[in-house]
Amino acid sequence: MTSNTTSSITPTDELDTLTLTGLEVFAHHGVFDFERANGQIFLLDLVVWLDTAGAAAGDDLEQTLHYGELAIEVAEAVASEPVDLIETLAERVASLVLAHAVARRVRVTVHKPDAPIPVPFADVSITITRPRDVRTVAVLAFGSNLGARGETIYGALADVDRIAGVSVLSASSLYETAAVKLHGVDLDAPRYINAVAMVGTSLPPRALLAAVNDIEQNHGRVRDERWGDRTLDIDIITYGELQQSDESLILPHPRAWQRDFVLAPWLEIDPEAILPGHGRVDALLAATENAARPLNVESL
Repeated sequence: MTSNTTSSITPTDELDTLTLTGLEVFAHHGVFDFERANGQIFLLDLVVWLDTAGAAAGDDLEQTLHYGELAIEVAEAVASEPVDLIETLAERVASLVLAHAVARRVRVTVHKPDAPIPVPFADVSITITRPRDVRTVAVLAFGSNLGARGETIYGALADVDRIAGVSVLSASSLYETAAVKLHGVDLDAPRYINAVAMVGTSLPPRALLAAVNDIEQNHGRVRDERWGDRTLDIDIITYGELQQSDESLILPHPRAWQRDFVLAPWLEIDPEAILPGHGRVDALLAATENAARPLNVESL
């Protein structure tokens, strides 16, 4: 599925830049076992292209990037899940920066000054530049236990693909599971049909949340009871590597790591999936306490 809508991008030479240089983070990235075990220092340089005119005119921090908070976010992302390559690490940081709505383009340099190179050297680094129109990959979970459940899920997937700035990259099969309520599994409640999709999006996280909430409402979703029966539920499970927590949105989804009805369909479409802050999805699925695994639905 693809979206017909493209976003307009202000040319880079018409934008301002925010520069953060020499951010030092101790982390455990590397190909060799001793690098993973012992860790080492990584240094990061960032150049972020953005429009600061609104912030300057109104002296409004909300219209620019808070460089202190950005430095902390980047440091936490670099210190998280180990990877083999600094190229992968640079992509993680670029994705995090571009998750901020004001960021139009970013250049990330990752230095590895203590790389295990057997000849004298001063530094080794990788530099990548990513524009805003490189979309962030987000994972969405769908659920329905009222009405024409499967038909609703398929309709919601089509609706998501029609959101401006969003395209569905892949979608799982449908899975059927028992309803989970506040008090636990409810075998007397209508059973759920679940699915997971990976989407590419140029929308910032809260805009994506607002868009999928509109789709829920259009399918008759009501919110009278927390974790109650519903015609449609769409959760944002991950948004790139972004980790955040506020009143409107927690990323990654705070309970995804223990929900087999999210993990199993996600693993189907991405066998190497990693849930930021929790690890590999296959390991998380194996550790879930629910006795019953989701059942693949071949007919509804």
